[in-house]
Amino acid sequence: METEKKEEMVTEEFDRRDECVEKYLLAPSIYRFKFTEEFMKDMWIFSKIHQYDHRKDFKEAWALWLKENEEIVSQEIVRLQDLRYEGDILDKMFKSARYYFRKKSTEKKAPMKRREYIGMNRELIEKMDDHIERHVVDDDFKPSAAFDAFCEETVVLLKEEVSRLFASGLKDPDEIKHKIKKTYKNRYFMFINKLNNKGIEQS
Repeated sequence: METEKKEEMVTEEFDRRDECVEKYLLAPSIYRFKFTEEFMKDMWIFSKIHQYDHRKDFKEAWALWLKENEEIVSQEIVRLQDLRYEGDILDKMFKSARYYFRKKSTEKKAPMKRREYIGMNRELIEKMDDHIERHVVDDDFKPSAAFDAFCEETVVLLKEEVSRLFASGLKDPDEIKHKIKKTYKNRYFMFINKLNNKGIEQS
């Protein structure tokens, strides 16, 4: 009982600090170097999913989100650096997700069961990589059209993945479709980035 009280006091202290960060640290600078609309949408979705997570759970889910979205995160970092943003961009992203997009309420809510961040099936990701590597050299290659072709080639595996995601807690069909499509797009950009890096090393 004593341990539970101490844990609750610590959580309340972190919540008070959250409010201070949101009010005094984040607000003055959030509009100067804005993220792209697409990136903010992705962060907003993440923030809504983990809106009522405790701080520790939120940080763990955030670390997984960064890893799975490595390509778009890297692109956003480069873009802000080009705009001469001199702060810690990853810290700015975390604060935006934790304090800005996660809508606060003064109403006391009962603790909600944590929703784990759901990653993509490794076999499906490997199929995406293989499909991109085989077709990226095509003259008429476009990521959007390539994704449609990939879906036609991997119907069975995609159905299994949709069922797995649904059973894991993703109940919205549009959210599942967006997640799969975004993963394919990210794998494409990661592949192109690796090719460019190899070209720089060899030159």
